Amino acid sequence: MKWCRFSTGGPISYGIIESSAEGDTVTEVEGSPFDTYKKTANTHKLDAVKLEVPVIPPTFYAAGINYPEHVTWAAQMRGEEPVLPKQADVGYRAINALVPDGHDIIVPKDATEMLQYEGELVVVIGKTCRNVTEEQALDYVLGYSIGNDVSERTWQRGDRTMWRAKNTDTFKPMGPWIVTGLNPDDLHVVIKVNGNIVGEYDVA
Repeated sequence: MKWCRFSTGGPISYGIIESSAEGDTVTEVEGSPFDTYKKTANTHKLDAVKLEVPVIPPTFYAAGINYPEHVTWAAQMRGEEPVLPKQADVGYRAINALVPDGHDIIVPKDATEMLQYEGELVVVIGKTCRNVTEEQALDYVLGYSIGNDVSERTWQRGDRTMWRAKNTDTFKPMGPWIVTGLNPDDLHVVIKVNGNIVGEYDVA
């Protein structure tokens, strides 16, 4: 199933994307994928709606070490040897930085040329959880999306925290939707800048 948040000039609604011989449509729902919901009679052509960020989470964070291929690639771009952390480097991200898929990334005037993209798998948690075991973890996952963890490397290395480097407005494009029922070990990330492929790697 594909979930989205969309608008048609008014309030933002959750919707379910469905495909048919006539094309892709979005059916508006009452409720949300995180609670009870039911489909309404309001259906729109997918290309006639504005897709918003698929979820605005109360808390959202990144767990560095998920992509050793990306770490290796980034080190090669800098002419350095890759250094993999021994454990996940968890850091918070700010919702002010979220923008929908396809939105312009606004580069601050004081940013350097060391502005880099990081294509990331986005895991959307569907239920409240705490102290979950590794074996139980996927039971709490609603679905998956895709995001770009845009990073200003000069700020990242020079500031005391990564707040500015990672959380500047528009630095976190996400979407366009949430897909349920995927195997996270069988996914491939493709990164595009202005429509051109600039990087790709397997998630597993």
